[in-house]
Amino acid sequence: MTQELKHSLNVLKKHGLLLYPTDTIWGIGCDATNAEAVAKVYKLKQREESKALICLVSDIETLKTYVQDIPETVLELLFQAKRPTTIIYNNPILLANNLIANDNTIAIRLVSDGFAHELIKEFKKPIVSTSANISGMPAPKSFKEIHPDILKGVDYVVNLHDEKVDARPSTIIKLNLDGKIEVIRE
Repeated sequence: MTQELKHSLNVLKKHGLLLYPTDTIWGIGCDATNAEAVAKVYKLKQREESKALICLVSDIETLKTYVQDIPETVLELLFQAKRPTTIIYNNPILLANNLIANDNTIAIRLVSDGFAHELIKEFKKPIVSTSANISGMPAPKSFKEIHPDILKGVDYVVNLHDEKVDARPSTIIKLNLDGKIEVIRE
């Protein structure tokens, strides 16, 4: 296990905030099951808690722990996706209440490689992943573009500044209650 992974896990276990490279853009992360840690993310981003955050999982089995009803069509969609895809699921369980949207949904992305995947796999729980910016400001496309307040406001900055990231946010798809799939962001 790398030093970066060890430091990051330690921060997550202590309910701290992490700035880390995801499979898309640099993100602010924390334990998605801990409301205190999630509240710190909202405060740092100066974001209203009514605007839900995305969380990441490392595999389908973990996803099934936090979302009880995953239609087969969604599983097929995840396996066929050509780029990172976030799905908004109904009726999540075992996650921090302040992470769940007012309509009782949660946005979750399955990460299959890179540092974020290894981190989540070792942590054995979902982690929050929200763009590393102050709410209302553009998401940084590289580490250099991250606002100093974000850098100062996290407990640990993962030292992988050259880690290749997609630099585009993920596709977002919503699973409606009637089972239909709606594309929110391509």
